Amino acid sequence: MAVLIATGAGVRHHRRWLLRDLDLTVEAGETIAVAGPPGSGRTSTLLALARRLRLSQGKVSLFGTAALGHVAGVNEFEPVFTVSEHVRERLALLGRSRKEAASVELHGLDPELRGRDLTPYQRQLLGLILALLARPAVIALDGVDSGLDAGERERLWTLLGEIAAEGVAVLVTAREVDPARVSRTVLLSDPQSGEPGRATVQETPVENPAPVENPAPVEEPEPTEETQPEPEPVDEEPAVDEIPAEEEQVK
Repeated sequence: MAVLIATGAGVRHHRRWLLRDLDLTVEAGETIAVAGPPGSGRTSTLLALARRLRLSQGKVSLFGTAALGHVAGVNEFEPVFTVSEHVRERLALLGRSRKEAASVELHGLDPELRGRDLTPYQRQLLGLILALLARPAVIALDGVDSGLDAGERERLWTLLGEIAAEGVAVLVTAREVDPARVSRTVLLSDPQSGEPGRATVQETPVENPAPVENPAPVEEPEPTEETQPEPEPVDEEPAVDEIPAEEEQVK
């Protein structure tokens, strides 16, 4: 079931296209990566797909709600609020009881940790926690490979996989992404290229099944009188007296 459809989507900033002519359909439970070099418009593309940025052309349709995880400079955390206070505030903004905060999964975050002390990995976690409170159809988070070490990236991707497995579509941005971790990649062109803003949707290739090692030989049945093939006819040269008269040489 589609939860997001982009048709000819484009974003123009001043005189340059950050994104143009993007056609993309996102199904529930898919993970879509937006990748490209610095300045290629990754964050703008993410915000446009989440309908947080006005399009210059085309259309983005959402079937359900989209929630932002951590996007630097867009939804920063309050420096003096603790993790628990951020959760209670978000519940209140959603019109839900703050008492629900006691049952919210924090994925190892210290509930008393303040916003100003969060590491890049902890910011990603808190962003996901707050976004999930809205029970969205789509979650969008920026820079999943920014400032995280290898272990943190692995744990974050594992969590994103669990979220997608529950039927939530996940949109992420990164400079580079392992195709095996995502359903598709929206690859943005280099802004210095001749076609800035061009987006190519790359499908994750399906791996071929592993070949069977040392397969057992197939025994062919012994031919019988009924199964033996008939001998093919042998072409014989015609006898001299069978050659048509018109083909004889005139001496």
